[in-house]
Amino acid sequence: MRPTNVYTPEDIYLKDRTGFNNGNLAYQYSIYRTLWTDDVEIHADGLSSNPNLAEKINENYDLYIIPLADAFRDDFRPVLRNYTELIRRLKIPVVVTGVGLRANYEPQLDGGFAFDEDVTNFVKAVLEKSSQIGVRGQITADYLKRLGFNEGVDYRVIGCPSLYTFGRDLKIRDVNLTEQSTMAINASPISSEIVIQFLNNMIETHKDYYFIPQHLDEFHLMFAGGPDISSEVPGYPTSIKHKYYQEGRVKYFTSMPSWYDFVKNADFSIGSRLHGNVVPTIVGTPNISFVQDARMRELASYHALTHVTIDELENISNVTELLSKVDLKSAEKVQARNFDNYIDFLDTNNLEHIYKEDRKRKSAPLDELIQAIDFPSSAEPITALDSEAMLERVHISANLLEERQDFKLRYNVNRVNDQLNQLKKSFSVERAEFKQKIASQQEKNKQLENTLTQTEQKLQVRIDENQKLNTQIKYYKGTLNRKAVRISLKIADSLANAKNKLTK
Repeated sequence: MRPTNVYTPEDIYLKDRTGFNNGNLAYQYSIYRTLWTDDVEIHADGLSSNPNLAEKINENYDLYIIPLADAFRDDFRPVLRNYTELIRRLKIPVVVTGVGLRANYEPQLDGGFAFDEDVTNFVKAVLEKSSQIGVRGQITADYLKRLGFNEGVDYRVIGCPSLYTFGRDLKIRDVNLTEQSTMAINASPISSEIVIQFLNNMIETHKDYYFIPQHLDEFHLMFAGGPDISSEVPGYPTSIKHKYYQEGRVKYFTSMPSWYDFVKNADFSIGSRLHGNVVPTIVGTPNISFVQDARMRELASYHALTHVTIDELENISNVTELLSKVDLKSAEKVQARNFDNYIDFLDTNNLEHIYKEDRKRKSAPLDELIQAIDFPSSAEPITALDSEAMLERVHISANLLEERQDFKLRYNVNRVNDQLNQLKKSFSVERAEFKQKIASQQEKNKQLENTLTQTEQKLQVRIDENQKLNTQIKYYKGTLNRKAVRISLKIADSLANAKNKLTK
């Protein structure tokens, strides 16, 4: 979806427009805002990696931009292979404005991963179409180095573009927490149990809190009441029976402007979601991240995001103690350096952007468009509705669910038909090429036959000439023999006559 698209909660319930995780919207928004100049038009491709679209893309676009998250992972291999094939077929520049490795907090890079070959092929394909790849952090950089690529040449660390959404500067507000402070909390179904326990304990004191999930199935849970989601982490909100839902304290945003506006008005943000705390960072809201894997570790390190590790958190009892151990404004100190490096990366790949003339620029063409649009805020959780509104939500959700299933069916049918059409088109092209090759070969064979006939004719002429020459040779030999006999007889007669004369 484009940043200017307005989708209601019902639209999002009907169709996934965020790639399952609305955190994807954060760095996409940044790419749009940075690259959308008066002379550039940007289209979203619906997260398609279909190689069969290469011809259409070549015909209609001048550049292909791919902003990725932790795409170097096992379950993303099929998509990565599709992207690799698509990129190989493209005839236009391709720029990857961010990609990272998914691994444990202490990744064992020397041991390699099952997806090494897929990553290698992808990176090689991209480098054939661009000058350099942007990676999210040093761990990913070290990983690519192990695969044989050169840092500073083939790739550079640029962090996540979402941190550069509003430019070169960050200004994070001071914090003075009270029990009445508004707290934005975030976590995922795979968050550490220590994280969930800390958040659940914290909201016993800070009751004005809002849980901000990012997965689409959690939006379904909030909007329609189910189905329940899966998590092995005790205390995580997997159903509407959980405290967060029972108290109506859940927000799910379907656009970045509405997300920005809400978090900007919060006093503090805390949790284990990367973009759950990047968004507060870029709008100036103080926050703390809980880092538990390599993905967050490398980004938190590069951007100096305020954070603690899970091991550190285990020994911290409350927010007040936590605040005493961190620098809430650490990200401000590296922002200008990181931003300039990011712009250098864009320039290396010859990308037009709004900061060409002024790297300290504050406004952007996208801003005016956004200001003119009324984006819906988060829908209320179904548990926060009165009985009449709740029944209406159930009614709407049931009908949308049926429509969604029909949509998925039509989508799959259309996708299969599209694949069949592409196969037919490919077969038709291959058949035409094969016919052309046959015709070309037949023409070559005909030319060879003509050459052979001409050669045979020339050979026959030579044979006839040789036979005639042999006849002449035989004739001349016979003539010479007869002449030789006559000469010999004449000589013999002359000798005989001379002898007779001498005798007399």
